[in-house]
Amino acid sequence: MKKITLAAIALMLAASCSNDKDIMEQVETENLETQKLLSIEEVNRFIEGELKRTGDVDWTTAPSVVLWSAVMHGDEVLSVGYGDKGESFTEQRSPRLNSIKENIYSLVGAQEGVTKSSTTVNEDAILNVVDIKVTQLKTISALQKADDIRYLEPIGYGSYLQEAPVMERSGSGCAQNGETINAADYRVITPNAWLPWNYDIHNISQAWNYSTGAGITVGLIDTGISSGQSLLGSGFNDGASNGRTVERFGTFIDSPWFWSNNTDGPNDKCGHGTSMASAIASPRNDDFMPVGVAYNANLVSYRGTEDVVLNDYHEKKGVSNALKALGNRSNVKIISMSVGYPWSIGNVKDAVRYAYSKGKMIIAAGGTSTTFTNWYGVIFPASMSETVAVTGIKDNGYRLCDICHDGNKIDFTMVMERSSGSRKNVPVIGFNNGDRSYVGGSSVATAMTAGAAALVWATNPSMTRDQVLDKLKRAGEFYPNRNGDFGYGNIDVLKAVQ
Repeated sequence: MKKITLAAIALMLAASCSNDKDIMEQVETENLETQKLLSIEEVNRFIEGELKRTGDVDWTTAPSVVLWSAVMHGDEVLSVGYGDKGESFTEQRSPRLNSIKENIYSLVGAQEGVTKSSTTVNEDAILNVVDIKVTQLKTISALQKADDIRYLEPIGYGSYLQEAPVMERSGSGCAQNGETINAADYRVITPNAWLPWNYDIHNISQAWNYSTGAGITVGLIDTGISSGQSLLGSGFNDGASNGRTVERFGTFIDSPWFWSNNTDGPNDKCGHGTSMASAIASPRNDDFMPVGVAYNANLVSYRGTEDVVLNDYHEKKGVSNALKALGNRSNVKIISMSVGYPWSIGNVKDAVRYAYSKGKMIIAAGGTSTTFTNWYGVIFPASMSETVAVTGIKDNGYRLCDICHDGNKIDFTMVMERSSGSRKNVPVIGFNNGDRSYVGGSSVATAMTAGAAALVWATNPSMTRDQVLDKLKRAGEFYPNRNGDFGYGNIDVLKAVQ
């Protein structure tokens, strides 16, 4: 079916939704000849319309001029997923897939008048995806008509969220300053650790009589861990935590240029990743600091992104590369992702499926938004069937946290916000030694769920992902039913580990 442009759509509406093919073909031809670039505002209008209509953005079937304009406004980089539907990755690529890949380069070269080397931005070794430089509208049109294309995406386009940020930094984003914790928000437990106020709601401290997460390794993909917080480094085995390891890696490239290849290291420069690491596995310390849910679990942290919103080319690639790396680690059971995007990202989706194929339980945040963007549904990658989606609620029934998302994709909830009080969220270890802070949104609910999954898995390390997930479901408040907005509901962690 002939693809139409926004101009054609406008003409059709003006003609009372006429199906006049001559009009459509004329406008398409004019756009191909003139290469009239749509503005960022016009591209954003298309994005918002698709999100409200379908909950996602399918760039592959978008009008050619819209996709091309987004590519041009996104450093001229187009991500091309190739192969048959479902062929997200291939550890040993077949001759057929190699032929498809080379045909893509040939098509682009013929349209752009360039060589393969000059058009290639990145060629993934595992995922069936290439990132290429495109400047011509006719190249987009030809690729949309080509066979064996799974998706086409403007991977460098990030202008939409610059105007409408989906994540609220004050709730679940970047913050490095320590805060004063209200005495009502914790109680002291041996050997002088702080137990956050919401842990007893989920019977977490009671579950520690059966499991503390020992022997289980959790992977964290976020903004890294602060080099200034020793309890998530050299002091990881402080107090009652012992015999475990914390490892830190970096896949994010902190550069505005898509062609840069210098990774930025493992250290957090935002604060969000440090908070998530604390909620998952900070030690049961003797320093009067908040304890994590799985305080004897191992932790592998990847700095895959600069902040919680994956709107930059290097953030998308950084998270994708972190997923592949954690997928290849046999000792990692769980991957926690309190980061995301309003619509799906092809190469991250492929990487999620790769890690999932390796038996990993991937737990993802359902979304945390400003009031301006709280009409979004469950964000990506929590929207995928391969992930376990989590959101946060208040302590007075199933009421969403002030900036959390719900929807039929949600699997579990965690209480993480008080219905009243000056500070409503969960206390965690701060960015620097001696600091404490609050963290909220679906982010901390996700990290806590990852810790709970580690407690369950540690009771029988030979269990499969599906067996662990089943135990979590059976411990959900709504089980055996499933709520349309909150999934299986709050997890009784004590019940899950027994």
